[in-house]
Amino acid sequence: MSLLLKGFNGEGRFYMSVILFLGLVSLAIIAERFIYIFLKSSKGRAEFMRNVAKLLQGGRVDEANRLAASQGTPLARIIAAVLQNKPKGQAAAERAVDEVFLTEAPRINRYLNLLPALANIAMLCGLLGTIFGLILAFDAVANLPAAQRPAALANGISIVMVNTFTGLAVAIPVLLCHGLLAMQSERLQEEMEEKSVKVMNLL
Repeated sequence: MSLLLKGFNGEGRFYMSVILFLGLVSLAIIAERFIYIFLKSSKGRAEFMRNVAKLLQGGRVDEANRLAASQGTPLARIIAAVLQNKPKGQAAAERAVDEVFLTEAPRINRYLNLLPALANIAMLCGLLGTIFGLILAFDAVANLPAAQRPAALANGISIVMVNTFTGLAVAIPVLLCHGLLAMQSERLQEEMEEKSVKVMNLL
């Protein structure tokens, strides 16, 4: 920790500041996407579909429609579009599903593509800090008096290690979280397509 503080307060603080800023932005995006994808969009999907299927099998289409309309998830909006437009014909229901999907899919995927970019920029900033530290170290060896070289060399090496560590420490969790969020996002979209077809078949 003391080494990190030294790197942040020393000559490499610019790169450290950028990396930490990128980490905070990534953390905010991850938190917002986690809440939307895992809590708001994914919660209660299985129970919702069981209730809809039970109502449709009992011929209670209006109740199923009201249940879908009362939910705020992307899956419920897709099912509501099917139930509301199926009486108009298969083609009308499919068009309504496509329209809702084109609205909901970007909401699910929003900001996800930023996470790999932020992770890569953090790693590149860590690399820049590493190169900067190496420049200081080589400059110390080449130009400073012998008595001052050990301290200057140690300072340059500390900048190298701290920036490399911080860049990787930010980038690796961000990429991992992006993978988890992207996987759940894809699963939600596939489920929206699958369940809309199943509801059409039940009708």
